[in-house]
Amino acid sequence: MSEVVGPEGGRMRELLRVGPGAVDLVAIDPRSTPGLPAAAGRGPTRKEWARAQVELIGAELGRQQEMLYASAQSAAGPGGATSAPAQADAGLDGNRPRRVLLVLQAMDCGGKDGTVKRVAGAMNPLGLHIRSFGPPTEEELRHDFLWRVRRALPPPGYVGVFNRSHYEDVLIARVEGLVDEATWQSRYAIINDFERELAEQAVTVVKVMLHISYDEQGERLMERLTDPAKFWKYNPSDLDTRARWDDYQAAYAEAFERCGTDAAPWFVVPADRKWYRDWAVAHLLRETFDGLDLGYPPADFDVERERDRLRSQRRE
Repeated sequence: MSEVVGPEGGRMRELLRVGPGAVDLVAIDPRSTPGLPAAAGRGPTRKEWARAQVELIGAELGRQQEMLYASAQSAAGPGGATSAPAQADAGLDGNRPRRVLLVLQAMDCGGKDGTVKRVAGAMNPLGLHIRSFGPPTEEELRHDFLWRVRRALPPPGYVGVFNRSHYEDVLIARVEGLVDEATWQSRYAIINDFERELAEQAVTVVKVMLHISYDEQGERLMERLTDPAKFWKYNPSDLDTRARWDDYQAAYAEAFERCGTDAAPWFVVPADRKWYRDWAVAHLLRETFDGLDLGYPPADFDVERERDRLRSQRRE
């Protein structure tokens, strides 16, 4: 196998998109495999096939990421000013270098770290901007809830990855009662305005919820409690969160309904099968990059003259 095989039944961005409108997570089977082509075969071979495909897609993502980065560097020019020729470059939106932001949300053990490692890890780390969001610090609590998120956005030309995100402020903040209802209710509109603003600034946002089942989460938590090498991944609070499973599912469903916009749609990836999860997210990113119509920036110097200069510097 030497080429990428596309999904069957449509693009992954169509097959996995949810919202706006009511979303029933119960109706989405966490073990399903939307878009998986017949070429994947059956049984264990599907896992091997998908992993090999992720490697091939990773090479494409790396090339597209390089184009994104190169276009931004070209646009910056000497001293960071946007050069005039760069305005028409394929990696720009008008005068604004493009950025891509992958937002990963999931219940505990949903596979956010694994997705970052296997999908984002295929790209050049020099062009990646990965940020994780935990409980807000005292300084962050002194600001509005988007303050720390804005500070974590990827620079122009970079691919950003958020391991958890601003959606924690309408998920955990809601379920655990960290703020009153009027506060978290008002945040949906604020988030929509923020994401619309990002789109206007040439930031392409890909929001992914890794959807695992209650039973699968239980197995993964038990694995963390059984393997000493994974004790560090476990937190007793994980079981407290698990006890509120239905409340979190309802919070996710409302976030999809109210914040699933054309500017920043939500995608739900069935994630009980790790190999399918990685394959699906890789295709989502691949299709996103394809939609940007990227290209390498043209030279802003006389190429032939520079070749002649180089030849003239040969030593006998």
